[in-house]
Amino acid sequence: MAEMDTSGGDKHKKGPGVKKSKKQSTRVDLTPMVDLGFLLITFFIFTTSMSQPTAMRLFLPKDTDKPEEQNKAKESGALTIMLAKNDVIYYYEGMLAPDGANFKSTNFKGIRDVILTKKKSTDPKDFVVVIKPNKESTYKNTVDMLDEMTINDVKRYALVDIAEAEQMMIAATEGANPQ
Repeated sequence: MAEMDTSGGDKHKKGPGVKKSKKQSTRVDLTPMVDLGFLLITFFIFTTSMSQPTAMRLFLPKDTDKPEEQNKAKESGALTIMLAKNDVIYYYEGMLAPDGANFKSTNFKGIRDVILTKKKSTDPKDFVVVIKPNKESTYKNTVDMLDEMTINDVKRYALVDIAEAEQMMIAATEGANPQ
């Protein structure tokens, strides 16, 4: 708390009936102000270190000189997951059959079992998951699927645009099973 020293320094009178004028000192104790300054500095240093941005860690493929060698994956090790509206997930293993025989659907509770089953039955260096969000899927679904990749310890996955044939398969399946 700031204090003012109001003591006069002079003890001698100038005459009878003359009142002595008190000279006030201008000395102010700034110790509490210094304490407050250090508290503010400590607070700002602490809060700036706490506000570091958090981001999802992604492992990107290595660059190659030949573009045809860059994104090679075996058909037998590929699992393609397509995200649709209403939290529905369509998937197929390998290449999509022309008649759509291997085109299946599930939800977010069932996709973990599909991923784990495929992962166990495939060589780890050949296993890759291709995630294809639909126009009608939500951002939340995409982030949830990326979280599934982390939870299931999938090392190789790709986020790719959906193909027209796959879009037509989804539309045909949703048309046959309206929700």
